[in-house]
Amino acid sequence: MGFLQTVLVSMIVSLLTYTIIVIVNNGWGLYPVFFGDIAAMKWPGQFNFDLTCLLVFSALWTSWRYNFSKLGYLLGFFAFFGGTIFLAPYLLYLSVTTKGGMKEILLGKERSHQ
Repeated sequence: MGFLQTVLVSMIVSLLTYTIIVIVNNGWGLYPVFFGDIAAMKWPGQFNFDLTCLLVFSALWTSWRYNFSKLGYLLGFFAFFGGTIFLAPYLLYLSVTTKGGMKEILLGKERSHQ
């Protein structure tokens, strides 16, 4: 397993574990807390707003990688709302199916073979 794959597996396991603990202790009420922090205009809100921008980049890249097709939009939706819980397994899958070919991982099959 390469370095990227090791990092991705570590992210998946640690984030899922953390998420399960948070849900058990606090329930599913992410959005009121998340947007409430943004509305409060303090550092937790700044972090959440920055994270939202990164999620938009992730969704746009994922959709673009599939040429803004129906599949691309669907995966982009999951990238935006799933964050690392979606993106890390997705990148792990891509790293395995492309045999670690970063050009194909980043650009998609069609663009990488032009």
